[in-house]
Amino acid sequence: MDYAKMRAIAEELEVYAEQLEGAWSVEIGPSGPVLAMTRLPKRHAGTVCRIRRQLDEQLLSTHPGYICAGGPEIEHPAIGRMRLPDAVVIPEAVLDEEGLAVDATQVLAVVEIVSPSNPNNDYIEKLADYPAMGIAHYMIVDPRTGTIEVHSDPCKGRYTRKDPYIYGDSVQFGPWTVATSEFRRYGRAGE
Repeated sequence: MDYAKMRAIAEELEVYAEQLEGAWSVEIGPSGPVLAMTRLPKRHAGTVCRIRRQLDEQLLSTHPGYICAGGPEIEHPAIGRMRLPDAVVIPEAVLDEEGLAVDATQVLAVVEIVSPSNPNNDYIEKLADYPAMGIAHYMIVDPRTGTIEVHSDPCKGRYTRKDPYIYGDSVQFGPWTVATSEFRRYGRAGE
């Protein structure tokens, strides 16, 4: 199925999701459009907030005009993928453009916080999609285990470098440093 058809289905799913109770997200992965309920612990949001705040401070000097945003979809129609990262480093100006998604070629980095219920999405599917989209830096933060992986140097559709960290480390993420001493692990049953 071509990307335009998949995108149209995804948009129909988004309209449908607005009528449902709870929070839902739509992405286009290797199997096509996917509608998933998103019920995330507060610690997930807390981690995203801490990362965004740190990156925004550093972006002022490393990449003026860029921000670390939460929420915008990113897409790469040529490979038929659309993803909704927890945080994305993009030019702030793209948020004023028409449309639903940010072109992946404008994305410097993405961050995903592993959900308790679907870790394979971040460790397998998105780890394949983000380098194929040409995104230079991908950080996976896992509150289940207190670990962090930074992937970089995309080549031929995969990342060639992986740097592991644990909570408490200063994480080198591209030209930025993320302090993780205030990150919190999930409690019992992903709380």
